[in-house]
Amino acid sequence: MSFTQRNAGRTVVFEVDGQLIVGNRHELKRMVLAALEDGSRRFVVDFARTGYIDSSGLGVLISLSKEVRAAGGELRLASLNEDLRKLFELTRLDTFFRISDDLEEALRE
Repeated sequence: MSFTQRNAGRTVVFEVDGQLIVGNRHELKRMVLAALEDGSRRFVVDFARTGYIDSSGLGVLISLSKEVRAAGGELRLASLNEDLRKLFELTRLDTFFRISDDLEEALRE
């Protein structure tokens, strides 16, 4: 389980490798908030290599999205596998987040 941060033009991309769970959610939050504090306003969390998100992981995504929006930015999600997409649909979070099929689509919009 790890997080990778990179810049793609004016967007900061965070790649989640493994799971987003109670044990590592604070690391992602710290990374996103540090980039926000540094002046970035466009973020994409890429889940192409993610197999599982627990309720605390969903909670940190909601919290981050609210903080980014309050600062005039946007947090998008990309590359949810079928199970993760169903999770976001069942929790109705698909209406809260902008979700792209893949990273390239998220960066184009």
